[in-house]
Amino acid sequence: MATIDKDYVFGLDIGTRNVVGTVGYNDDEGFHVIAQYSEEHDSRAMIDGQIHDINRVSKTIENVKKSLEDKIKMELTEVCIAAAGRVLRTITTRVAIDYDEETVVSGEDLHTLDLIGVDQAQKILKENEEEKFKFYCVGYSVMKYYLNGELFTSLEGHKANKIEEVIIVTFLPEDVVDGLYSAVEKAGLKVANLTLEPIAAINVAIPESFRMLNIALVDVGAGTSDICITRDGSIIAYGMIPYAGDELTEAIVHEYLVDFATAEVIKKTSSEEKEVTFDDIMGLSHTIPSKDVWKLVEPIEQKMANAVAEKIIELNGDKAVSAAFVVGGGGRVHGFTDALAKKLDIVKERVAIRGEEVMKNIIFESNDLTKDSLIVTPIGICLNYYEQKNNFIMIHFNDEMMKLYDNGHLTVVDAAMQAGWDTDELFPRRGKEIHYTINGTAKMIRGEEGESAVVKMNDSIVGLNTPLEPNCYITIEASTEGGKANCTIEQLEEFTSSTIDFFVSGNKITCPKFVEVNGSLEPGSYEIKEGDVIETRSFYTVGQIAEFMDVEIDDNHSILVNGRESDKNTLVYENFDVDWTLTGYGATEGEGGDTIVGNMSEAPEEVKNRNDSAEVIDVDSNNEDSIDEYDETVDELAEDDDSQEDTKKEELNKAIAEAIEDANSDEDPLEIKSSEIDSVVDEIIEDASSNVNEIPIPLNVIINKEPVTLTGKSKYVFVDIFDFIDFDTRDSRGRAIVTLINGERCGYSDRLKAGDKIDIYWQELK
Repeated sequence: MATIDKDYVFGLDIGTRNVVGTVGYNDDEGFHVIAQYSEEHDSRAMIDGQIHDINRVSKTIENVKKSLEDKIKMELTEVCIAAAGRVLRTITTRVAIDYDEETVVSGEDLHTLDLIGVDQAQKILKENEEEKFKFYCVGYSVMKYYLNGELFTSLEGHKANKIEEVIIVTFLPEDVVDGLYSAVEKAGLKVANLTLEPIAAINVAIPESFRMLNIALVDVGAGTSDICITRDGSIIAYGMIPYAGDELTEAIVHEYLVDFATAEVIKKTSSEEKEVTFDDIMGLSHTIPSKDVWKLVEPIEQKMANAVAEKIIELNGDKAVSAAFVVGGGGRVHGFTDALAKKLDIVKERVAIRGEEVMKNIIFESNDLTKDSLIVTPIGICLNYYEQKNNFIMIHFNDEMMKLYDNGHLTVVDAAMQAGWDTDELFPRRGKEIHYTINGTAKMIRGEEGESAVVKMNDSIVGLNTPLEPNCYITIEASTEGGKANCTIEQLEEFTSSTIDFFVSGNKITCPKFVEVNGSLEPGSYEIKEGDVIETRSFYTVGQIAEFMDVEIDDNHSILVNGRESDKNTLVYENFDVDWTLTGYGATEGEGGDTIVGNMSEAPEEVKNRNDSAEVIDVDSNNEDSIDEYDETVDELAEDDDSQEDTKKEELNKAIAEAIEDANSDEDPLEIKSSEIDSVVDEIIEDASSNVNEIPIPLNVIINKEPVTLTGKSKYVFVDIFDFIDFDTRDSRGRAIVTLINGERCGYSDRLKAGDKIDIYWQELK
């Protein structure tokens, strides 16, 4: 017997009920079928598409092989086979990438997102305790994209803080593949090509020109129904449900007391003839209307149609397809296509059995060859041989041999994932981050970026997306994790940009705000820890102000805060006035505990600048007259040398602050009782106005975004606006008044200029 010509292909559809063999060749006219043969298993050697008895299945394959060899007068040595879609495992999962800042999404980002999805799907599959197989990833498809939480059809080129996708990943168990290989090899054949049954069926039932459409192919076999979805030119998903023709047959077995083979005949005949004749196990002959069989199997048929429709909608992104094609013997039962159309909510003409009409490019060389839906998959297996050969390739990965299912797009990262590598080992990892809160706002400090994995193919450094070559040598050194996050208080923006102002002896002093961590004061060098609660304090004590200014307070003299006698522990808030008597600057302790005051030139700039022309003297601590002279000099430095107007401003601010403290002695200092303030303000303004004998000049300003002209005076301060606006200062209700001039905080006695933009409003206290 001659060896088959290399242009010929032998395909086997190894099904649950039978084995169908096809021999043919391909040319410019189409695919030529020169021989076909089908044989049923002599027992239930296969169940639900999985080989249970390799020897019995091998025997059936050998019989089909010999029958075909007798027809074509050639020896068959190589065969193309298909793994059933029913043994596939599909995992649908949702994954995301968060960016540190808004980023333009690239194609590489989307590929990385896909890889994260595949990796997560593999983890989910491994967590399933029922799964005992090692699985190959044979394909994946993105069902949905999300940009910053919103559904998008395409992400590339968009700016995003976060991207997500819902991905469906398909896996094939290694043991199932090994079982098919073993059965074929025992029959004296070598596997030339392995594909998946849904792919084989779709090669015939749905031509490439149709795959731009959203179509479902349903292969209803004996044990299960396989589902395949096309869209945008490619196969996007596979699925399976555990209902098919055998359930219908078993119902007939029990109803009419016949064996399984007779029930199969009844089922097929009822779809083609008006009546069915059969003998039951008692030897009695029966003739029944086909409608009786339809009525019997209708509940099961409805259950099948409902399950298939639900699976199609799930695989298609929670929506129905535009059309559905049905192949396989189980799908030819009367009424199935109509029931499926109803469940999918599409017109019944768009759900149809695919048979002879899809075989326009299939040329049958013999008239005795059958042209129906049963041979769609066997012919598709043959056609797949010409499209994609040798579906498994061997590589060396980190010194170990590995077999990979070749989907035509294998890369280094596919090999790494098949070897069980985690994506964390492939991509650089950031060190541990720190989470904390500051002033009630949650913040995070990211860790340092790690190093990428080092990937080599045949001793040359390559990228993770480099295509694999058969028998190549791949080595990967895992990526590294960066250093953990590190940050001190003084590195925080809130620390460097947050200040507080006081008036000390009439001079404005700007200080950084103190920081409390978990209720305790901490220096700027404090390292932030996980879970820290950080608050910037809105006050100083009198002693802390003195420490900041590097001055020594004379304890023998009174300390005044807003005109009230206080001590070093008194709290001083924003814009409060402090008056004290100093003993020196940068003081140290001398022998005998006497205070030694340094030269004025050593005083801080905040103090020296009060009066650049002040006399600088040295003080003899043993000379009482010298000390008195020093005190007088300090008092002179502390005096306000500005105009009488500035003196009134100081008095006004002190009086208002006094009213605030009196009105809110037990409350937050920002909360004020307006009625008491009004009385103080009115009194001071009245006193100030009585001494003014200048010509009134109108002043144009903007108050709360409305133009207002102030009249009646030659000079105006903030408090004057209350004579020209409708603002009830008594309507506090626990709120604080916010006063701004040109966006800056101001006091009631601050001078106004033409064109000033003034804002005044109530603010809820936090």
